[in-house]
Amino acid sequence: MKKFMIFLMATSAIALSSKSQDSKYYLKAGINMANISTTQDASASSLTSFHAGFMADFPLSKLLSVQPGLLFTGKGSKLEIGKPDDATYFKNTVNPYYIEIPVNLIANIPLVDGESKFFIGAGLYGAAGVAGKYKNSYKTLAGTINAEDKIKFTSDAPSTSEEVLAGLGRMNRWDYGINGTAGFAFKNLLISINYGHGLANLYTGTTNSSSDKYYNRVWSLTFGVSL
Repeated sequence: MKKFMIFLMATSAIALSSKSQDSKYYLKAGINMANISTTQDASASSLTSFHAGFMADFPLSKLLSVQPGLLFTGKGSKLEIGKPDDATYFKNTVNPYYIEIPVNLIANIPLVDGESKFFIGAGLYGAAGVAGKYKNSYKTLAGTINAEDKIKFTSDAPSTSEEVLAGLGRMNRWDYGINGTAGFAFKNLLISINYGHGLANLYTGTTNSSSDKYYNRVWSLTFGVSL
């Protein structure tokens, strides 16, 4: 993951070196519809969160540009295993926050006014978990156990039964994946729809079974103002 982050920062540095008078810088923020994909027998529903940060657009040619960014972004999901009426039932709501570096290669299609464009592109992102909370409810024949606490970011497997029951209250700090983005850039404004497809397993427990794997999935709507 460290090599991946270094690659993203190096790509951003190359883009910076190619800046010209046509380069633009944006302050951006928006809404996330976050979810977690899992290979476990669990039902996952989306969680509303947000993102905010900076983005640059560095032209490489008339039709191509690079868009690196730096974001504070929320992800997560609501997961259920079983049903509330079952003898055993587990519900986990997790809302982690990350510092994220996305880098996208963009194709630009100028619009008729000459100052606006439609853009579409894809790229990579790397992120580090920095904060967040989780809330669990675990029902068994012996009773119901409830837990609520801050997320612990780690790469170690759980060592106690309490840590196992925390589920995604213990998460891999590092997240990385691929991006897709499309939108419109006007003279001083930007609007885009983005999708982040995580490739890093979020669960720090036993990973020798496919049922232990969880991945971030995030749709977002972004509004930006040029600086």
